[in-house]
Amino acid sequence: MRILLAEDDEYLHSALMLALKHKGYSVDGVKSGPEAQSALLTNLYDLVLIDLGLPGLDGLTVLEELRSRGDDMPVIIITARDSIDDRISGLDLGANDYLVKPFDFRELE
Repeated sequence: MRILLAEDDEYLHSALMLALKHKGYSVDGVKSGPEAQSALLTNLYDLVLIDLGLPGLDGLTVLEELRSRGDDMPVIIITARDSIDDRISGLDLGANDYLVKPFDFRELE
Protein backbone atom coordinates (compact mmCIF):
# COMPACT_ATOMS: atom_id res chain seq x y z
CA MET A 1 0.00 0.00 0.00
CA ARG A 2 1.34 3.42 -0.99
CA ILE A 3 0.51 6.35 1.30
CA LEU A 4 0.96 10.09 0.92
CA LEU A 5 1.61 11.79 4.26
CA ALA A 6 1.07 15.56 4.16
CA GLU A 7 2.11 16.89 7.59
CA ASP A 8 4.19 19.98 8.35
CA ASP A 9 4.99 19.30 12.01
CA GLU A 10 8.52 17.90 11.84
CA TYR A 11 8.20 15.62 14.88
CA LEU A 12 4.85 14.10 13.87
CA HIS A 13 5.93 13.83 10.24
CA SER A 14 9.07 11.89 11.17
CA ALA A 15 7.28 9.68 13.71
CA LEU A 16 4.49 8.75 11.29
CA MET A 17 6.90 8.11 8.43
CA LEU A 18 8.93 5.77 10.64
CA ALA A 19 5.90 3.97 12.10
CA LEU A 20 4.18 3.49 8.74
CA LYS A 21 7.34 2.23 7.05
CA HIS A 22 7.93 -0.12 9.99
CA LYS A 23 4.46 -1.58 9.32
CA GLY A 24 5.46 -2.24 5.72
CA TYR A 25 3.81 0.67 3.94
CA SER A 26 5.44 2.64 1.16
CA VAL A 27 5.20 6.29 2.25
CA ASP A 28 5.89 9.57 0.48
CA GLY A 29 6.07 12.56 2.78
CA VAL A 30 5.40 16.22 1.98
CA LYS A 31 5.20 19.24 4.27
CA SER A 32 3.07 21.79 2.39
CA GLY A 33 -0.19 22.05 0.50
CA PRO A 34 1.43 22.76 -2.87
CA GLU A 35 3.72 19.73 -2.44
CA ALA A 36 0.67 17.58 -1.62
CA GLN A 37 -1.12 18.83 -4.74
CA SER A 38 1.89 18.08 -6.90
CA ALA A 39 2.33 14.60 -5.46
CA LEU A 40 -1.36 13.81 -5.99
CA LEU A 41 -1.19 14.93 -9.61
CA THR A 42 1.91 12.91 -10.45
CA ASN A 43 1.61 9.72 -8.36
CA LEU A 44 -0.95 7.07 -7.53
CA TYR A 45 -1.69 6.50 -3.85
CA ASP A 46 -3.89 4.07 -1.96
CA LEU A 47 -4.39 6.50 0.93
CA VAL A 48 -3.74 10.13 1.85
CA LEU A 49 -3.08 11.31 5.40
CA ILE A 50 -3.44 15.08 5.41
CA ASP A 51 -3.11 17.82 8.00
CA LEU A 52 -5.48 20.77 7.66
CA GLY A 53 -2.91 23.39 8.68
CA LEU A 54 -0.45 22.91 5.86
CA PRO A 55 1.57 25.95 4.76
CA GLY A 56 0.97 27.38 1.31
CA LEU A 57 -2.43 25.74 0.85
CA ASP A 58 -4.55 24.21 3.58
CA GLY A 59 -5.52 20.56 3.66
CA LEU A 60 -9.22 21.24 3.08
CA THR A 61 -8.42 22.97 -0.20
CA VAL A 62 -6.21 20.07 -1.29
CA LEU A 63 -9.02 17.65 -0.39
CA GLU A 64 -11.64 19.74 -2.17
CA GLU A 65 -9.55 19.87 -5.36
CA LEU A 66 -8.92 16.12 -5.20
CA ARG A 67 -12.65 15.41 -4.94
CA SER A 68 -13.53 17.96 -7.65
CA ARG A 69 -11.44 15.87 -10.07
CA GLY A 70 -13.62 12.88 -9.25
CA ASP A 71 -10.86 11.12 -7.33
CA ASP A 72 -12.31 8.90 -4.60
CA MET A 73 -8.96 7.91 -3.07
CA PRO A 74 -9.36 7.37 0.69
CA VAL A 75 -8.35 10.44 2.71
CA ILE A 76 -7.88 10.65 6.45
CA ILE A 77 -7.57 14.10 7.98
CA ILE A 78 -5.08 14.35 10.86
CA THR A 79 -5.37 17.70 12.62
CA ALA A 80 -5.44 19.62 15.88
CA ARG A 81 -8.71 21.30 14.81
CA ASP A 82 -11.20 19.57 17.04
CA SER A 83 -14.44 21.55 16.73
CA ILE A 84 -17.56 19.85 15.47
CA ASP A 85 -17.78 22.40 12.63
CA ASP A 86 -14.26 21.50 11.48
CA ARG A 87 -15.05 17.79 11.58
CA ILE A 88 -18.27 18.24 9.65
CA SER A 89 -16.53 20.43 7.05
CA GLY A 90 -13.80 17.86 6.49
CA LEU A 91 -16.20 14.97 6.19
CA ASP A 92 -18.61 16.94 3.99
CA LEU A 93 -15.74 17.73 1.61
CA GLY A 94 -15.14 14.02 1.20
CA ALA A 95 -12.70 12.88 3.88
CA ASN A 96 -13.18 9.25 4.86
CA ASP A 97 -12.16 9.84 8.47
CA TYR A 98 -11.04 12.64 10.78
CA LEU A 99 -8.47 12.09 13.53
CA VAL A 100 -7.77 14.77 16.10
CA LYS A 101 -4.21 15.20 17.37
CA PRO A 102 -2.88 13.84 19.53
CA PHE A 103 -3.99 10.37 18.52
CA ASP A 104 -2.63 6.91 19.23
CA PHE A 105 -0.95 5.26 16.23
CA ARG A 106 -3.15 2.21 16.82
CA GLU A 107 -6.21 4.36 16.10
CA LEU A 108 -4.72 5.45 12.77
CA GLU A 109 -3.67 1.92 11.92
